[in-house]
Amino acid sequence: MAGTPGTSPADQAREAAVEAALGKLDLDAKARLLSGQDVWSLPALPEIGLRSLVMSDGPIGVRGVRWGADDPSIALPSPTALAATWDPELARRAGVLLAQEARRKGVHVLLAPTVNLHRSPLGGRHFEAYSEDPYLTGAIGAGYVSGVQSGGVGTTVKHFVANDAETDRLTVNNLVGERALRELYLAPFEMIVENARPWGIMTAYNTVNGTTMTEHHHLVNEVLRGEWGFDGYNVSDWTAARSTVADIEGGLDVAMPGPQTVYGAPLAQAVRDGRVEETTVDTAVRNVLRLAARVGALESVEPAVTEPPRTVDGEALAREIARRAFVLVRNENNALPLKPGTVALIGAAAREARVLGGGSATVFPSRIVSPLDGLTAALPEGSLSYAVGADPDTELAVADKGFELRAVCRDADGTVIGTRGASGGQIQWTDSDFPDGVTHTNLHTIELTGTFTPSAAGTHTFGIKGTGSFTLTVDGTTHYDDIQRPADDGDPFDAFFGGPAPHAQPELTAGEPVEVSLTHVVDLPEDAPFKVVTFALAHQEPQRDADELIAEAVEAARGADTAVVVVATTERVESEGFDRKNLDLPGRQDELVRAVAAANPNTVVVVNSGSPVELPWRDEVAAVLLSWFPGQEGGAALADVLTGAYEPGGRLPTTWGSLADAPVTQVVPEDGELPYTEDLFIGYRAWEKAGRTPSYPFGHGLGYTDWTYESVEIDGTTAKVRVRNSGQRAGREVVQVYLARSEAGPDRPARWLAGFAAVEAGPGESAEAVVELPRRAFEVWDEATDSWSLVKGSYEIQVSRSITDRRLTATINV
Repeated sequence: MAGTPGTSPADQAREAAVEAALGKLDLDAKARLLSGQDVWSLPALPEIGLRSLVMSDGPIGVRGVRWGADDPSIALPSPTALAATWDPELARRAGVLLAQEARRKGVHVLLAPTVNLHRSPLGGRHFEAYSEDPYLTGAIGAGYVSGVQSGGVGTTVKHFVANDAETDRLTVNNLVGERALRELYLAPFEMIVENARPWGIMTAYNTVNGTTMTEHHHLVNEVLRGEWGFDGYNVSDWTAARSTVADIEGGLDVAMPGPQTVYGAPLAQAVRDGRVEETTVDTAVRNVLRLAARVGALESVEPAVTEPPRTVDGEALAREIARRAFVLVRNENNALPLKPGTVALIGAAAREARVLGGGSATVFPSRIVSPLDGLTAALPEGSLSYAVGADPDTELAVADKGFELRAVCRDADGTVIGTRGASGGQIQWTDSDFPDGVTHTNLHTIELTGTFTPSAAGTHTFGIKGTGSFTLTVDGTTHYDDIQRPADDGDPFDAFFGGPAPHAQPELTAGEPVEVSLTHVVDLPEDAPFKVVTFALAHQEPQRDADELIAEAVEAARGADTAVVVVATTERVESEGFDRKNLDLPGRQDELVRAVAAANPNTVVVVNSGSPVELPWRDEVAAVLLSWFPGQEGGAALADVLTGAYEPGGRLPTTWGSLADAPVTQVVPEDGELPYTEDLFIGYRAWEKAGRTPSYPFGHGLGYTDWTYESVEIDGTTAKVRVRNSGQRAGREVVQVYLARSEAGPDRPARWLAGFAAVEAGPGESAEAVVELPRRAFEVWDEATDSWSLVKGSYEIQVSRSITDRRLTATINV
């Protein structure tokens, strides 16, 4: 199989180097190598020429081992945006850029991509995954992995497997039927292993059918490694490894993070006690050494990539991906591109852009282009006005504008042992982040101290994000001196991802600086699974009357030729660690859109969310453009598309509809279990089975030109589709091919995506899309024989613009 170790001379040399290095290690060194030495890295073993292997979170950027704005990263659009391009080659180019970023930051392995499925629209972390469809997910994921690894950096495809929701994610037992597991949830992983040979896999927190994934011998050793031939390393999700013996025998190679894990000394002792065979440890060590050889961390052999790809312009690529990802789902009377005239830009999200999702996917770009920035630069001077209208985020934000802060570290006696400038109000320090002279053992308190100069007079709110003991002082008054406790959901990352709590509301004068101080008593238990100091000073400007803001926006819209309203979700809606309660836009944004549309029939709404939201006003506005979380250049890309410099290139990777109609909504376990009772029917498969009509179907997306589908020719299992650009400008079309059974057979969806291809053509020109239909599209998992079975017979090939917009049909017999 494609997943088995390579047989080229270079591959053979690396395998020989791995075996030679393994033979020099004693048991303790082997066990230590399988255990994180800190949050992000494995230990170096100088006796075999092994450097420390460094990992970093992705998937839209490479954060590196430091978690803060002082170490900026390129921030690409969200994975849902990347999937909306329906372009594996663009995903590959994104991967090349991320490899470049990783090498710049000394990172060997990117902890990405996430290829779990959008099983239910309520999944809180869906912005970090690609699609509801396994084939589209696998195609985009394979492109991404190929791109990253072409730069000599490893990938870690995650979260293996069925990690499709966040509620009770550490403990939930997902009950998944064998066919659904194979045909849906395992399928993207299999496709990526087959086509891109990833160097790593991350096993998930959750349990599948009674076995925790880090201990899942069947799915890891028998399926992933045995059937598919995966030869990379298998790392736990952070803190997921819980059992020394069961994890190593279940195929888990590396337990992260460190220094406290179930491997290391406990693993060596388990071997000495006869509970684990040393050959089992050797297998895991061999996988880690193979990774090290591939990424260039094993000195005795050349890495897999000796000449990285040429340098990529990160800002330009981020802008290109964003505009290629925007999905125009409605465009009445050709409201877009914008006509000459005045534009009223409305919405807090137009000024304070939400460019990425929350949680471990967070990176810190050196700049963010908001919609207001982008349109100000693109439109004629004097033609653009701006009004807040409604703010979706009622939560405090990390202290930023107007603050000048530094971090002061003290020991238990109050002596200053180190200082550092703080570009923002957030501290997230691991071992490698501490100022010189500061260690876990001598650090007692960190004080964020400095000044805040208000830009607006009135009641300002200050607060704290984090857990533990804090003292908050503003303008000489201590407003909080107590212990802020974590949420009771048991998620170990609450200190990272939980929301800030307000504690002070002083009246301040615009332009007059005040002293601010937030002191945190650092308490890092010796037995903590990993040692990270994380907290933040939070702040919120004085809040104006909501009715007044909407009224101002309505007046601005009434006086403009076009109103552009930007609406968005917030970090309390889409982030890691929790699922969504509904699909509503937060705050009064729906009310804002309706009020603006009533005042100006030429209203364009830009929806800034990582995954579906309700759009109850969609038929009341002229145009709806989905921008996802568009990355750092999102505002510039938005201006490109709105002005018509480029057409929106995206197609929906996931069905958008109301929660009331959504067929799959259960994400909360009962008694620790979450049955996948829908079996094979998620996404468009479920919508069709239920006979329900979504707001916008899977695959839907409009451009700025029209296309005529002229013919389809079937040659074996290849579909050749001739399309013509029948509009007035050049464009790109995504030709989608679905299969449907023409006669009775196994229980399958009404139709399913079998392949796609994109073409480009100028006005009046024709182009041919060639779509290869893989054998797997005609197979089902046979539970009786525990194998794939080709379902012979007649199939209808449906050439479509979306799952519901079929243009041509043909028949194929297999």
